[in-house]
Amino acid sequence: MSGFLNFISSLSTTLTFSITFGTVILFGALGEILTEKGGNLNLGVPGIMYIGAIASLAGALWYEGLGLQSALGFFYPFSCILVCLIFCFGASMLAGLLYSYLTISLRTNQNVTGLTLTIFGTGIANYFGGSLGSVGTVRAAVTSDAMKAYISPLVKWLDGLTDKMNLGSLLFRHGFMVYFAILLAIVLWYFLTKTRTGLSLRAVGENTATADAAGLNINKYKYLSTCIGAGISGLGGCFYVMEYIDGLWETSATIESLGWLAVALVIFATWKPMRCIWGAYLFGLLSWFYFLIPGLFKGSDKIFQMLPYLFTLLVLILVSLRRKPEDQPPASLGKAYFREER
Repeated sequence: MSGFLNFISSLSTTLTFSITFGTVILFGALGEILTEKGGNLNLGVPGIMYIGAIASLAGALWYEGLGLQSALGFFYPFSCILVCLIFCFGASMLAGLLYSYLTISLRTNQNVTGLTLTIFGTGIANYFGGSLGSVGTVRAAVTSDAMKAYISPLVKWLDGLTDKMNLGSLLFRHGFMVYFAILLAIVLWYFLTKTRTGLSLRAVGENTATADAAGLNINKYKYLSTCIGAGISGLGGCFYVMEYIDGLWETSATIESLGWLAVALVIFATWKPMRCIWGAYLFGLLSWFYFLIPGLFKGSDKIFQMLPYLFTLLVLILVSLRRKPEDQPPASLGKAYFREER
């Protein structure tokens, strides 16, 4: 009986870590879906997530240095996280703007440009990250400790169902960005499938020449989708450094690996935001599944970390065999558009 309870406790811990990792992956994948729906293949997601992470820490340190905590009082945590997110989103959008200028205006190779952006973002973030200290005050704002107090009765009631599974903690004691990521996936699905602008963006990604002939401003759609998509992806890096490592800088290259998982999730979810929700948490669970079977065999953690990529390969094979149009990538994905060749 004790062995079963220990397993349940380990399962609860694993699910908690899976939700954290899954949220990071979800932000990256949602941003990349928006980008790819406009026809741009941005392999710079890991680098953009690094830029978002270092920018959020820099913004947090700058804001704390102003010494406004006593002046703002109750409103300080909210203003603190707002500044942090603005720095993150703004810096990530600038990285997306750089990528857009190179691939859309200068028509450079998208694969090479994206990989270069990953190397650039990783390098510049690690260069500045080592000199930053802890930002514990902002971390409290990001994890939304104040907001959790309002739902503590519900948390306690759920925890009372079982003292091992901790359902209340599992469902409701996360930073607000966990729930924001899910809401963002729903909003993105609605935007791409139910709005005129979203459908126009998909038309640009499917057949750029036809969209151009129909009078759509191709460059505007591509620039906006890529820059905003980069901003969304950058939020994943912000969430990781604030939620998972308590406002410190990480040197284990985990952000980069989660960034590549985000790119893989786009394919796994067949470019559908709603599928990204459960797919992201599945990827997060697979990344931590080795925690449930410690000591099963040497190196099990590395083997289980391969599972998300193996699942993605399986989905690619199935999609290729079925050839369902709704599961295919945008037809113009990764292709530079030359108006003169229309």
